Amino acid sequence: MTSRRLRLAGLAALSAILLTGCSMGSTGSDSEMGEPDVGVEAPADGGVAPRDEEPFTEDEQAGSIDEDRSVVTTGWMAVTVDDPIDAAAEVAALVTGADGRIDSRTETPGTDTQQARATLVVRIPAARFEDVLADLRELGDVDSVQLDATDVTEQTQDLDSRIGSLQTSIDRLRALLAEADDVGDLIAIESELTARQSELDSLATRRDQLADQVAYSTLTVELLSEGLAPEAGPDDFWSGLAAGWNALTTFVSGVLVVIGVMLPWLVLLAVLGAIVVGVILLANRGGRRPPGGGDGGGASGSTAPGDAAGGTGAGRTPSGTGGPA
Repeated sequence: MTSRRLRLAGLAALSAILLTGCSMGSTGSDSEMGEPDVGVEAPADGGVAPRDEEPFTEDEQAGSIDEDRSVVTTGWMAVTVDDPIDAAAEVAALVTGADGRIDSRTETPGTDTQQARATLVVRIPAARFEDVLADLRELGDVDSVQLDATDVTEQTQDLDSRIGSLQTSIDRLRALLAEADDVGDLIAIESELTARQSELDSLATRRDQLADQVAYSTLTVELLSEGLAPEAGPDDFWSGLAAGWNALTTFVSGVLVVIGVMLPWLVLLAVLGAIVVGVILLANRGGRRPPGGGDGGGASGSTAPGDAAGGTGAGRTPSGTGGPA
């Protein structure tokens, strides 16, 4: 009986605790829901109470969003003008007047076969880019315009975050370096500090370059003159005759020029050919023998003994014949 009473008493105490907690929770929630906001009077018609500050307009919201964004603007513009060289000077004046700068400038004067042109790569402050672009349109006839905008907000935020983390790490390493007493610890901390400082400098350089691209828009301006007019062809007999005569004289002049260029070489080749032929003739003439040389003397010498023999025989025959007589 005693144990049973103890169990019943415990259950009764637990039930009382649970009921107390539930009642406190419901009371708190009712008080929170029932109490009105302090300092705000509810309208009589049950509508929403007006705020002390008016909400932002669309323009103000757009402006706040644009200020938080980092945008790199680049573009290309082609304009036909009367004199590209003078127009290039006007472009340079407009850009420098807007606190911009000229990164590169190329000018090509016109010739009989080539039109004049000028090309400039300019950097314009982003806040004044549209105004300068409108002024550039007034220089002549705009042939084409191309603009590109690249949002680099995430890159900028990432660089800022990494730079902040590295700076905090470097500060901690410097504090450890000031407290370190062991030589090995000093060397290890200095090595790590040098590596992180180098990485920090690299990230800072990238952030500065990106910030410069955001602050100054890049625009390539190409200035061209009017195209060269094609030459008119002959449209009657006399103009055709004149064109044919001009073509003939041009051809003859070209042939004479070629002959004039080749003539010294032809003369040189003729002289060299004559020298070679002369040497060959002299060599052939020196190799021949005269016809009345030692062979004629030998023939006469051989004939003389025959004649002597013949004369002797002839003398003998008559005497022999006369002998018997």
